[in-house]
Amino acid sequence: MIGRIAGRLDYRAADHVLIDVRGVGYLVFVSDRTMASLPGNGEAVALYTDLLVREDNLQLFGFTSLVEKEWHRLLMGVQGIGAKASLAILGALGPEGVSKAIALGDWNALAKAKGVGPKIAQRAAIELKNKAPAVMAMGSDGLDRDDIVIEDDAPAAPAKARKAPVKANPAQGEALSALVNLGYAPGDAAAAVAEAMTPGAATGEVIRAALKLLAPKG
Repeated sequence: MIGRIAGRLDYRAADHVLIDVRGVGYLVFVSDRTMASLPGNGEAVALYTDLLVREDNLQLFGFTSLVEKEWHRLLMGVQGIGAKASLAILGALGPEGVSKAIALGDWNALAKAKGVGPKIAQRAAIELKNKAPAVMAMGSDGLDRDDIVIEDDAPAAPAKARKAPVKANPAQGEALSALVNLGYAPGDAAAAVAEAMTPGAATGEVIRAALKLLAPKG
């Protein structure tokens, strides 16, 4: 099993890239969101990967984080969701967006992805809701390209200006773990954390907001 590759980005197509790893080219399919975060041709790149084995074909899929890869694996386990639909969901929502949608049971968000109908979206939201806490607790694990070193003599192409990839807020996983340790059910805690999350929020802020949501009404 190929779980991660690091090399130089050789070229990109509409839905896949070719990564050169010491002279061996790996064709890797990625979501639109992942594609947009990748560097320019000739630059160092690393992706977590998942290998899909079929009788007549082998396909490699790439992800910028283990959270994204895990959601792909789980989505692929839902009847009616194949690799293309899974990448469409991840491309539309991103791994954090998928975590929030699943935790809150928001199948409408999942249905916004191209090729994903309401019935399939509802099935995914129901079947995967109990999986959300474990995935959310994985936290931020994005690959940092500044730490990638390719030891070869091939000249690199000039670097192109690009936006730095947005890393997941570790407060999500930390707050979730804290609430579970306080005795809240993982599913309830995941839904509260997903609703309480705001960009740049600190762990304490998320915990306090989630506790208010979990407090008995009335």
